[in-house]
Amino acid sequence: MMRALGAAVGVAVLMVVGVIVAPAASAATALTASNFRLQASAYSSLIDDLDAALPNVSVPAVLADANREAEACAPTVSNRVASFCWDPGDNGVTYWYPQGITTTADALGAGTYEGATAILVSWYDDGTSGIERGVRVSFVDYSTPSAPVYRHVLLVEPYTRTDGKASFRAVNVHAGGIFWYGHYLYVASTSQGFRVFDMRHLWQTSTANGAAIGLQSDGTYQAFGYKYVLPQALTYTRSTAGGYAALRFSFASLDRTSTPDSVIVGEWDGGGAGTRLVRFPIDASTRMLTASSDGLVRGSQAYDMSIASMQGGTAIRGKYYLSVSDSDTGRGEVKTYTPGGSVTTYTNHLPIGPEDVSYWEARDQLWSLTEYPNTRSIYAIRASAY
Repeated sequence: MMRALGAAVGVAVLMVVGVIVAPAASAATALTASNFRLQASAYSSLIDDLDAALPNVSVPAVLADANREAEACAPTVSNRVASFCWDPGDNGVTYWYPQGITTTADALGAGTYEGATAILVSWYDDGTSGIERGVRVSFVDYSTPSAPVYRHVLLVEPYTRTDGKASFRAVNVHAGGIFWYGHYLYVASTSQGFRVFDMRHLWQTSTANGAAIGLQSDGTYQAFGYKYVLPQALTYTRSTAGGYAALRFSFASLDRTSTPDSVIVGEWDGGGAGTRLVRFPIDASTRMLTASSDGLVRGSQAYDMSIASMQGGTAIRGKYYLSVSDSDTGRGEVKTYTPGGSVTTYTNHLPIGPEDVSYWEARDQLWSLTEYPNTRSIYAIRASAY
């Protein structure tokens, strides 16, 4: 998701050591948050059928079966406190693009999941290889930060074939933002809302056919050569009221610093597509978005940021933190916004091609990543520096 950031016209700004402090006139515009809505589907009845047909594995088991080693790297990032890079094959691949990021600090407040410390990154397949594989998620074992290892897991959607048998297919979405909450992995679907995947049902598949997916004539289940798949369990479908245009689910993050926990969704402005941020409530007991009695999840806070090229965003104790790109050649920016104030811009603080963000509160780390081949990195910046 890239587009050059347009300069404000006719607005004076104050330059202070690489920071542009925008005047009050450029403050975000508050919107009627309840006009942004989501509705959950039923939980997939096919999960049980496929559980019976495929070996189930745990998150720690997938991490223990890592088959790639990350490389040490030091991307040019202001206030960087941690970083690593993919192995050469993943760094250079031209049809898979990394987008979303989340960690076990999102999954559970303790910072681990079933004893594991991990970072998850979503990639979408752009189809240029001739096979559109949908979305994969890198499960990175981060228990040893100096030597991360990882394995890719394919996201799949269960469905019933015409012969009545349960199978699964690729999930063809952009996956621009993800967050892990309890046993659910939420994946942003730009023109739909959320697709939700259940970590309690990771399945092991046959790797014999790298060109096939789902149930095959020989009774095996294939996943384009991927050893593990994570199934979609339910969806959230977007809607709006009050004349608002549909919200683009370009990126998403979890805010564990709000009371109660909440979810931030934002738009990437791709040719006038919108520049809004919306907060939705989420229930820590069910791990589901919090719905009203009519079944609709309504936004609790919403702003039109008037910021082009937002790539990721979250909130920390009421303050918004945004990663913003500047074309495919310029370094990215950090922007912050506290409701009632103005937007502050930190120029050239991020690398070229920044994407989604995720906050690891116990470590004061704001994690992000870059997407372009041969310059890809995963990094954390010190959140309190902003």
